[in-house]
Amino acid sequence: MTPFLEVSHISKTFPGVRALNRVSLHVSRGEVLALAGENGAGKSTLMKILTGVLQPDAGGQIRLEGQPVVLADNNHARALGIGIIYQELSVVDNLSIAENIFLAREPLNRFGFIDRARMNAQASELLANIGMTLDPRRLVSGLSVGQKQMVEIAKAVSCEPKILIMDEPTASLSHHETRLLLDLIKRLRERGIGVVYISHRLEELFELADRVTVLRDGSTVADAAMRDVDRAWLVREMVARELSELYARSASHATRDVVLEVRGLSLRTRHGAAGWIRDISFSVHRGEILGIAGLVGAGRTEIMEMIFGMRPATGEVLIEGRAAAIASPHDAIAHGIGFATEDRKAQGLVAGMSVRENFSLTHLETYSPLQFVKRAQEDERCRQFVRELGVKTPSIEQKVVNLSGGNQQKVVLAKWLARKPRLLIVDEPTRGIDIGAKAEVHAVLAQLASQGVAIIAISSDLQEVLAISDRILVVREGRVNGLFDRDDATQERVMAAATA
Repeated sequence: MTPFLEVSHISKTFPGVRALNRVSLHVSRGEVLALAGENGAGKSTLMKILTGVLQPDAGGQIRLEGQPVVLADNNHARALGIGIIYQELSVVDNLSIAENIFLAREPLNRFGFIDRARMNAQASELLANIGMTLDPRRLVSGLSVGQKQMVEIAKAVSCEPKILIMDEPTASLSHHETRLLLDLIKRLRERGIGVVYISHRLEELFELADRVTVLRDGSTVADAAMRDVDRAWLVREMVARELSELYARSASHATRDVVLEVRGLSLRTRHGAAGWIRDISFSVHRGEILGIAGLVGAGRTEIMEMIFGMRPATGEVLIEGRAAAIASPHDAIAHGIGFATEDRKAQGLVAGMSVRENFSLTHLETYSPLQFVKRAQEDERCRQFVRELGVKTPSIEQKVVNLSGGNQQKVVLAKWLARKPRLLIVDEPTRGIDIGAKAEVHAVLAQLASQGVAIIAISSDLQEVLAISDRILVVREGRVNGLFDRDDATQERVMAAATA
């Protein structure tokens, strides 16, 4: 049977970077193809070519149902039956859910005006089909990140694609939302829709995919039926390393010296009363990695934002035994606290600025004592951190938007490490990056701990929490619901504390 979509020997070169080198793949209707590879392997570049966002170099070919095509732009690709859900959200916050789903495709009445009743009804039906019960008239600005991702999915499905590309669709979803999506993909397959599925969550690939194509360094290195391979094989093909190397447990460097102590921390409402996060108490020691586990929405991020001065709070925060008045991030930084936030694109980096400029954001005064930046000193320091953290970039002047997710995360870490914090908070430090880059980030955290930095690491990846933490604090519905030493922690015990 002729594949619906076939890619042969596609290449793409950017200044200083060969992103794709004669890549080939194919996918048929009703088939789920897993596209696997590290960040920087070329997956996103290939997807942009398949949706007409980028044009490939000369020499390759794209065929739809056996016929060669040149995809002029995104609209052309959509008209031919190729849809995509990007990793980065593209919803418009000040529009409703229905308006986002049907943006630029709104149903019109006989007078040429938008038929809002019909649009809302169709949006409700689409949301119901993917297991969501949201009011289609609700503004997107009031939705969670996971709900916004589900709106993106509804929008893509509404175009009735023949092939649907999903780039990290579950990265922002809760466990419940993830299950809804995986069930939806199975229904799409039954309807004869082909799916190209990109995810760093390998368990999803094995649950969903019929075949897997692996990219490494911009080239196709493997293609196999999913039933014929296992996790160890897939990891080895992706990163050219054994699985056992990637979640190796590092030695503990925790000491008895308390760096941070939190006593009775509660979220303060607008009226001064205690909010839904209450009575949070814990401590972090020098050289310790304290893992924070819990379900999405349990309050993990909010607690860290309270400590960092981003949210109003009552209670006590002590730094090395002394009370610290932290009313803003500026106060927290002055006390030696760094915070690598969950959303590196929106809060951790300025996408249009270079690696150097992003690196210097937290400590620019170091290079400008008289309000003039000493560029030579700034350049040297930035290159030092690029080398030490293994940031893959053609130049420190490269815009961070052009780096892979793993390398962007290293830039976020570098800008905080340059301040030499005594406490570093990392929220989902490996979210959206591949398994090889995860191991590199874990190694950075372990090295920091060995140097005496106290680290708080929030992660939704339970395997990651168990691998990197000296102790694990479990948060449930805004309260501490468990604390485990590394030798006592198991997936079952941590999950029970997060859900019971």
